[in-house]
Amino acid sequence: DALPILVQKGIHDTFVKKFAEVIEAELRVGNGFDTETTQGPLINEKAVEKVEKQINDAVSQGARIITGGKRHSLGKNFFEPTLLSNVTTSMLCAQEETFGPVAPVIKFDTEEEALAIANSANVGLAGYFYSQDPAQIWRVAEQLEVGMVGVNEGLLSTVECPFGGIKQSGIGREGSKYGVDEYLEIKYVCFGGL
Repeated sequence: DALPILVQKGIHDTFVKKFAEVIEAELRVGNGFDTETTQGPLINEKAVEKVEKQINDAVSQGARIITGGKRHSLGKNFFEPTLLSNVTTSMLCAQEETFGPVAPVIKFDTEEEALAIANSANVGLAGYFYSQDPAQIWRVAEQLEVGMVGVNEGLLSTVECPFGGIKQSGIGREGSKYGVDEYLEIKYVCFGGL
């Protein structure tokens, strides 16, 4: 699942071209028990319909399908890895968590614009960005309205760290010492006059 991928306008076209090449060369749709498979089926028909709805909505508003965009020939719950460009924040794929093989790309100009786009979603599980500037890293990480931030790293989930989001991505955390909080009752006891 990829929430919108924000790409700075100076590298946008090159990024989209190279990303499409990688998708076509490296992603293999198939049976999850096959070691060559990198993408299995979606969980059910409703999930496939959600992916189709988001793609149709985006295309109707001007997005372009770079690769994929339809059900896979393997059948019922399989869907082609899909890359969309010319995506805007008004599109469903930029507002909802997809939980499907759709990568919408939004072009931005400035850091402030990227933060405004990222924070405009009503969901906020995780955000990821790349930077070598420590001041920018702290500035952007603090301003992103998400529960988890990956900086120069796409795999941030680990049992030791609190997993969870904000906004419509939920409350509370799983994992880490904070994951136990949902199972505890806090009791205050005040002794006096002993």
